[in-house]
Amino acid sequence: MSRIKRHEEPGAGDVEAFLARVREVPAPGHEGGRGRLVLAMDATMSRQHSWDTALAIQGDMFAEAGRVGGLDVQLVYFRGHGECRASKWSPDTQSLARLMAGIRCMGGQTQILRVLKHLRGEAGAGKVNACVYVGDAMEEPIDALAHVAGEIGLLGLPVFMFQEGHDPAAEAGFREIARLTRGAYFRFGSDSARILRELLTAVAVYAAGGYKALADHSAAKGGAATLLLRQLG
Repeated sequence: MSRIKRHEEPGAGDVEAFLARVREVPAPGHEGGRGRLVLAMDATMSRQHSWDTALAIQGDMFAEAGRVGGLDVQLVYFRGHGECRASKWSPDTQSLARLMAGIRCMGGQTQILRVLKHLRGEAGAGKVNACVYVGDAMEEPIDALAHVAGEIGLLGLPVFMFQEGHDPAAEAGFREIARLTRGAYFRFGSDSARILRELLTAVAVYAAGGYKALADHSAAKGGAATLLLRQLG
């Protein structure tokens, strides 16, 4: 299988309270002095109806991550017939937001295995603190995915699987990937923008500051941080 191509750059009150606490998270103490977070996205046509909302939420999340500081982000996405790309690692959240805004959904099957193999390679080359995957389907054999997910788990990279919709095959696969990597699984619907934003921000806090930072700030409003702590504990 070909390697992933590098993509070169061409209840609001509760959420605000949570994000205000996120801004206070100190710089991480991880090796290298910075946290590293991968955001992987399914950009196939089935997600078109919610794509603009997802872009806005993810843009806001990374803006907040930028305020936290100490976090480098890589964007990975797949779409169409065999297209799967990864950006460079970047601390520039504005640049990442521009890159995301230029991505459009295209018809094609899921390429989760390629994403997992990419994560395995990145984690083998250097510390990656967390991955967030957002998608609504899984059209690949679970055994192959589980094998690579187990290898990722041994490398200490938790994958947080966010499922849009209620596809049962996707749920089973997403839960297994989360279990094998010691990450977490969440389901959200098209009306759950506020919850998704809170959850993604909590993952950014975890990637930048680790378990202690997430635990220290879970008292903000409970919610996402508490859910993450329960699944990571």
